[in-house]
Amino acid sequence: MKNKAFFLDRDGVINVEADYLHEPEQVELIPGTAAALRRLHAGGYLAVVTTNQSGVARGMFDLAAVHAVHDRIQELLADDGERLDAFYICCHHPQYTGSCDCRKPAPGLILRAAAELDIDPASSYMVGDRLSDLEAGRRAGCRASYLVKTGYGAAEAERAAAAGFPVAADLAAAVDAVLQSPGEL
Repeated sequence: MKNKAFFLDRDGVINVEADYLHEPEQVELIPGTAAALRRLHAGGYLAVVTTNQSGVARGMFDLAAVHAVHDRIQELLADDGERLDAFYICCHHPQYTGSCDCRKPAPGLILRAAAELDIDPASSYMVGDRLSDLEAGRRAGCRASYLVKTGYGAAEAERAAAAGFPVAADLAAAVDAVLQSPGEL
């Protein structure tokens, strides 16, 4: 039997949005993140980050800085007994590196994670704070893609709802919506 997952954007979903976050000491988790991860893990889901990090392509920081931020996120989550199961990163930007199949809204990160972690996208969910996140989930065949109003999500909520995407206050609310009514979508 294949795994199921919550594919999660990073900035604005797990941690407080900070433009081009690359310094671990600037990481601040959104309140309720660890508890939401605990509930989704208890529900049998993996928590997989799929994140565009174009600052690498732009020469603003290197991949080691991205990994250092991820290490810090894991440290903060571990303080609450939680973790993220995997990170998938797109370091491209069309103006600097050309096109790719992994920069959201392309589904490449989700599809790669699904193949490597034996995940069934049709039994999985995408949670993001931008329409590009949601579209990546849709293109990958996820059961649903939720927009959260944290990060950039508040500004995109009306457009997301008009495009047929469910909207939740934050990651905790999206997890709760799925776990309480997984068959309704």
